[in-house]
Amino acid sequence: MSDVSIDANDSAQTPATPPNNGRRKFLTVATSVVGAVGVAGAAVPFIASWQPSARAKAAGADVEVDISGIQEGQLIRVMWRSKPVWVVRRTPEVLAALDGHDDKLKDPGSDTEQQPSYAQNVYRSIKEEYLVLVGICTHLGCSPQFLAEGAFTEYEESIENGFFCPCHGSKFDMAGRVFKNVPAGLNLVVPPYYFVDDNTILIGSDEGAA
Repeated sequence: MSDVSIDANDSAQTPATPPNNGRRKFLTVATSVVGAVGVAGAAVPFIASWQPSARAKAAGADVEVDISGIQEGQLIRVMWRSKPVWVVRRTPEVLAALDGHDDKLKDPGSDTEQQPSYAQNVYRSIKEEYLVLVGICTHLGCSPQFLAEGAFTEYEESIENGFFCPCHGSKFDMAGRVFKNVPAGLNLVVPPYYFVDDNTILIGSDEGAA
C-alpha cells in the first residue's frame, strides 16, 4: 500500500471551475485508506491520523498511538521527529525464538546504548508482546523491510521473522538486534516511550515507563 499525500490547496476550486467528481472520489478513497493496519509480510502502512500535527511532530512532540487494533503478527508505522517508528505485536512463537540465536548477533545483550534502560532485555521492550523501534537502518539510514511467516529465512537460515535492509543487506531480528557479517554495526534504536494504558503508547517520553 502506498502512502498518500494530499495537498490541501488541491481541494479549493474557483466558482468558474466545474466540480471534478472523479478527483473528489479519489480523495475520498485515498483518505479512507490511510488509516489501515498492515498485515505481517505485506507493505507497512503509514498511520497518519495521530495528533499532534506533522509540524509539531517534526519539532519533537510526543506521539500517542492507539494499539488496540493491532493483531498478533502485525506492524504499524507512525512518524516521530520526522522518523518512521514501528510498533509490532509479536506472537508467542516469535518471542520464544528470540533467545535461540545469540551466536549469530553482534550485540545480543543490547550492551550498546541503542535503547532506554527499561528496554535493555532480550525483548528490547517494556511489554514482551509489543516492540517499538525506529525503522531506520543503523548502516546508512535506509528503511528495512518487515519479513514474516517464513519470508526472512531467505536471508537468514532457520529464522522465520525479521527485518531486512535491501539497500546493503543488513539484517535484524524481531528485537531489532543486528546480525553478524552485515554492514550495519548497531542494533536498531528503541525510542523513549511508555504505556499510557493497555491500549495506548506515548512515543517520545519515558515518564512512568519503569
